[in-house]
Amino acid sequence: MKKVALALSIVFTILTFVGAGYVLYNGGKVNAGYAVVPMVFALVSSIFYRNEK
Repeated sequence: MKKVALALSIVFTILTFVGAGYVLYNGGKVNAGYAVVPMVFALVSSIFYRNEK
């Protein structure tokens, strides 16, 4: 279960940066949720990983 949480944390972190790049590329005219929602999931999975360690 630790490996799954770590993998999800990495994937959602990458998606966070991609979403932030998308928002910045469009000059902030798109919804910031493209970056915030994956960030929340990345934080949750990383906290779960740290608690399982």
